[in-house]
Amino acid sequence: MADSTSAPALARPSLLPVLALCFNALVWGVSWLPFRELNALGVHPLWATGIVFGVAVLLACLWHPQAWRGLMTYPWLWVLMVASGLSNFSFNWAMTIGDVVRVALLFYTMPAWSVLIAWWLLGERPTRQTWLQLVLALTGVLVVMKSPESPWPIPESLADYLALLGGFAFALTNSVMRKVPDAHPASRVLAMFTGGATASWVVGLVTWQQGLVPGMPAPDWPWVIWLAGLTLAFVTGNLAFQFGATRLRVMTASLIMLSELLFAAVSSAWWGASTLTLRTLAGGGLIVLAAVLASKKPTSSPTTDVN
Repeated sequence: MADSTSAPALARPSLLPVLALCFNALVWGVSWLPFRELNALGVHPLWATGIVFGVAVLLACLWHPQAWRGLMTYPWLWVLMVASGLSNFSFNWAMTIGDVVRVALLFYTMPAWSVLIAWWLLGERPTRQTWLQLVLALTGVLVVMKSPESPWPIPESLADYLALLGGFAFALTNSVMRKVPDAHPASRVLAMFTGGATASWVVGLVTWQQGLVPGMPAPDWPWVIWLAGLTLAFVTGNLAFQFGATRLRVMTASLIMLSELLFAAVSSAWWGASTLTLRTLAGGGLIVLAAVLASKKPTSSPTTDVN
């Protein structure tokens, strides 16, 4: 249920929530590197994701032992758990096996999903400014995506399907976060972390039994150190996402998170995982412009009618 007293705060986002979402975008934008290192060391991204979020669940329980009670009070947290789980394992897996920039771009069909989900779930009718932001952002995505060597973004591989699934699930996560603004932050964090761990282990065990992914290797210091650093980054990034997403409109948060595309493109080009072209820079500029506009006050207030 929407709280009308929170509408003014959501209408004009402050700098801190925007910076929090940008930090989370940075974590996810460069996450492909440690996941590929771990995969090279024999740790499949499903196992890596399951371990990272499993540790995060333990930390969340230590931080707030009563967080589980929120799952009984707010049924929407179970939806948040499922959506977060799908988003996390699919994105990490896709980034490990696919082209970094292509996966990031397919994942960021997310703003389009967000417009539809927020309209249906939260009653947030898009404004003219929101449509302008969306057009700019998606135009930027198409400019970066389209090249003489690559087709339009249609699924061509497992990585493509995983990226699209992750984008839809992340848009749902963003909207459900706004659906439970009164839930304790610890309960929301626990739901997201539990979803990431559970989905990864379940899918990992099923695909391992089918011979589709390798088994979990024996503990070894190199990959243990990589996982420890990855866990710290993801826990901090998810806390930042919690802070920012609950203080901004869904579509505003989604567009700001598009900065992940730039982080992914620049980092992958720096480490030789992709080529940073003028087209990428031009498209990235449109995406940044959309994110800047997203932080401005809307020209008209959205209609909020949540049953």
